[in-house]
Amino acid sequence: MRHAYLRTLQTPSVARVQEGAYGRSRPVPPENGAPQPMGAEEAAFIAARDSFYLASVGETGWPYVQHRGGPKGFLRILGPTQLAFPDYSGNRQLISAGNVASVGRVSLFLMDYPARERLKILGTCRIVPVAVAPAFDLLPDEPKQERVFVVDVLGFDWNCPKHIMPRYTAEEVEAVVRPLRERIAELEAKLAATGP
Repeated sequence: MRHAYLRTLQTPSVARVQEGAYGRSRPVPPENGAPQPMGAEEAAFIAARDSFYLASVGETGWPYVQHRGGPKGFLRILGPTQLAFPDYSGNRQLISAGNVASVGRVSLFLMDYPARERLKILGTCRIVPVAVAPAFDLLPDEPKQERVFVVDVLGFDWNCPKHIMPRYTAEEVEAVVRPLRERIAELEAKLAATGP
């Protein structure tokens, strides 16, 4: 159910643009006051991600979007309405951290390019020191954590696959190419055994 997500983002201005483009606006379900819990489908999708995009807003009202990456599973589900992810050493600008400290509203955009799926998440965020962060073990090959972002999820929405261009990681390409390389090596060995 994406009711909380749509209720939050479908403002009167959005409804007017929808009406101008399509002759009517999308109906928004009534508010029930509860955050939208994530289920097994969302948990599996999130656990498989090695990156996502984080949007935040600062005191000036300008949005800021940052790519976040790490080993698969670095974005962790702490409960049905809570996520956490470590902040690794980077360019030392700390714009997202500053925006979270001042405004605290975030949007996460998670992509699975090969499957042409995307999950959008809205929430409020806070930063906690690593020493008092929610307990989770470091993943293999995970860099040193400087702080932890904890997101209280308000709602989420799955998008349609239209216009998502498939892209593949080096790991995904290698998995497809490996059997071909093995077959080529096998055929080359047979050819070499037959002589000139």
